[in-house]
Amino acid sequence: MDWYKRFKNKACILKLKGQTKADILNEIADQLLSAKFIEPELEDKLRAALAAREELASTGVGMNVAIPHIKLEGLSEAVFSLSVCRDGVEWQAVDGAPVNIVFTVVRPTEPTEHYDPEEHLAMMRWVAKLARDQDFRAFALQAKTKAALVSLLKELSVA
Repeated sequence: MDWYKRFKNKACILKLKGQTKADILNEIADQLLSAKFIEPELEDKLRAALAAREELASTGVGMNVAIPHIKLEGLSEAVFSLSVCRDGVEWQAVDGAPVNIVFTVVRPTEPTEHYDPEEHLAMMRWVAKLARDQDFRAFALQAKTKAALVSLLKELSVA
């Protein structure tokens, strides 16, 4: 499956500026809204869901990666973002390391014409595999453009 095609340049951030986990999540929410991947009327729900997910348990999976993933009522298809924070930010990750790479996944609460939960689980396994890939992490931090960041996903999807 060509999972990389779900990541659009407009949804990704090459240089996150936030200094805290909350700042980063808000910056990602801003990007998804400004890129029109999330409708403006869902903004409050989006921000609340991202914050609530981190309160439940940290999405910092270790190896400098976080994978915030939430359900959002009113969404018809899943939205994916890949963002990079070169300096790293404290995330209460399982290994205690700061986070430099953030995969954000926002999905509908129910199956839709454009969203299949089974396919979604396979996609999440692919994202988790990338998160563990040392080469991916190193190259993502060196990407000079959003297009290069997304191209890296394509390159590693065929590896």
